Amino acid sequence: MDWVLIAFATFKGLVFVTGMYFAIKWHYDREKLQADRRVLLRTGARYGAVFVVLLLALLALTFGLARMLGMDLSLP
Repeated sequence: MDWVLIAFATFKGLVFVTGMYFAIKWHYDREKLQADRRVLLRTGARYGAVFVVLLLALLALTFGLARMLGMDLSLP
């Protein structure tokens, strides 16, 4: 079970690095972008939709892994 800690720590590191990259990129692009409000709202909605899809995929992956490992996921 030592590989679990390594795998989760690596995943967490990748998530943080990816998040910081996109945060810095967003702030940099925000200064360069001289767009109107409609474009910004569309971009924000797109990022929100991607976030929700990735969140649902992570949830499905988590429950799939839990079932594969034989964990009981039923409510009491």
